Amino acid sequence: MPMPTEERVSQLVAGLVERRGFDLEGVDITTGGQARVIVTVDSDGTADLDAVATLSSDLSAVLDDAGDFGETPYLLEVTTPGIDRPLTAARHWRRAQGRKARITLRPDAEPPEPGGSSRFEARIGALGEDAVALVLGGKRNPHRVTVPLADIAEAVVQVEFTPPGARELELAGGVAPGRPAPGQDDVPDPTDAVPVAASGSTEGIVE
Repeated sequence: MPMPTEERVSQLVAGLVERRGFDLEGVDITTGGQARVIVTVDSDGTADLDAVATLSSDLSAVLDDAGDFGETPYLLEVTTPGIDRPLTAARHWRRAQGRKARITLRPDAEPPEPGGSSRFEARIGALGEDAVALVLGGKRNPHRVTVPLADIAEAVVQVEFTPPGARELELAGGVAPGRPAPGQDDVPDPTDAVPVAASGSTEGIVE
């Protein structure tokens, strides 16, 4: 029996994910060796480990009931995005407020400062309807600029091990509610995954 597509699995799990207060960020299926179904979810606040564990178990039941995998064994993983995630939706920008990001502008976009580079690091500020505030200059010379979202080709949040300057964070408007403060990042160890009991041929893992 062929494996279901990522689109099909997304359709099966999206409703339950939304009802539990999460956003479905993606579904990835790998078939090398034992098949793995990785469901990535996020929310406005810090994801509660128990809530994600319960979601993992319930999603396992949903997939088993649908029967799309037949007798094919697979490993189900429900996880949250890593710190160094690309920002591709408005909610990503809102949740990343106060964080440092690596920004890459489109080739035809003007840098926010005269003579500046099209690739730079900035602290993310408030998101507007079609633009985002960015804080440049780091701790020494923090100042705020506004960049149209249409000018940004890529933005990736950076891991930080030291806190930003007080003025720098103030200009960014602080950290998004429920999100960890910059400079307190702890890169997760994949071996710290918590197993969750599941029915049928699936196993749940919360990362």
